[in-house]
Amino acid sequence: MSESEQDAEADAEAPDPDAPADSEQAVENALLFGEWDVSEIEYSDPSTRKYMNVTPIAHTQGRHASKQFRKSEISLVERLINRLMQTEENTGKKQQAQRIVSDAFDTVHSRTEDNPVQVLVEAVENAAPREETVRLKYGGISVPKAVDVAPQRRVDQSLKFIAAGVQGSSYKTTTSAAAALADQLIGAARYDVQTYSISQKEETERVAAAAR
Repeated sequence: MSESEQDAEADAEAPDPDAPADSEQAVENALLFGEWDVSEIEYSDPSTRKYMNVTPIAHTQGRHASKQFRKSEISLVERLINRLMQTEENTGKKQQAQRIVSDAFDTVHSRTEDNPVQVLVEAVENAAPREETVRLKYGGISVPKAVDVAPQRRVDQSLKFIAAGVQGSSYKTTTSAAAALADQLIGAARYDVQTYSISQKEETERVAAAAR
């Protein structure tokens, strides 16, 4: 074999430095819960887009806990799972919370025929309050004052409202947590004012409007 042929064969075997690694490609092609594609999620609210990260990973083992505001880099689905655990019945039961979300996503898909991750994003965007009130003291008198809500807090409040709605609808009732979560996501995505998260958002903004 000539020297030029050896060089050509070596170039053919050398890996492309610009090509993605196999592990990175596998993550990009992974599906959430083995079913749902998260690569083409659309966002309608540019203010909260930065704080709603969607990945196929639903459990990062608390890697964000050591740094302030690192939670915004965690998948929105995992943040919802963590919110569902913040109740007396589900504290620390992450596998159970994951099953609740997975079953709820199946229900959402069967009822709407849409990607449930997209429904979750729309629900969070719709349930995020834009204005709330704070208490200011003037000479010992507490006065409510309307303020704009930071985008990161908007996402936090929205997830809080959704989780509270799930607990209120499923605690000591015949409705399962997965069914209650599916109802909350579908209702919030459609901006149904009868849904707990939307009603809480409307109430928060109504109180803030009165305090302007």
